[in-house]
Amino acid sequence: MNNTHGLVAFLPGFVAGISLIAAIGAQNAYIIRQGLTRQYTLMIVLFCAAADALLISVGVAGLGALVASLPWLLEIIRWFGVAFITWFGIKSLIAATKNDYLTPAEATQQSRGKVLATLFALTFLNPHVYLDTLLFLGSLSTTFGDNRWFFAIGAMTASVVWFFVLGFGAKAASRFMARPVFWRVLDIVIAVVMFALAITLAFYRFA
Repeated sequence: MNNTHGLVAFLPGFVAGISLIAAIGAQNAYIIRQGLTRQYTLMIVLFCAAADALLISVGVAGLGALVASLPWLLEIIRWFGVAFITWFGIKSLIAATKNDYLTPAEATQQSRGKVLATLFALTFLNPHVYLDTLLFLGSLSTTFGDNRWFFAIGAMTASVVWFFVLGFGAKAASRFMARPVFWRVLDIVIAVVMFALAITLAFYRFA
């Protein structure tokens, strides 16, 4: 009977997790771009899945209420996020004016440290991440009582599936994206996404 209740909690957790992370955002745009360059794809998807698992666990454990009680903390994260995402958008826009990409395999190599630092910033300097994982998923999990951790596992599983499909899907598609014009368009799209996110973060009213 407990297994049945666990499954009932797992499935909504999976659906809720997918619905939150499937939107095109700063993190997803970066994963797609790195997947297309075939650089550190496994490391990237594992980092993103682990970060989501950590935040979901903290939220389900009940610490989301602590974040909600510290609005000044969200404000600090907000403006660091606005600054970083704007900088990343400008960087993408500058990259779109260059002709550096001949094939995905020849894309400019970045160090593991730089890639991880960028992922860390795109993940943890976005206040919406905390609202989605700590507050929304954390609050939703309480409706399942003792089975809330099955809900959490469902949401974590959704993250793993999404990031692996996104990262390795982009990597598999990279062989068809050899024209420099594709990279220009991609960088312009990423820049637009970043600027839109920065504006959204700057004017968003946290409840």
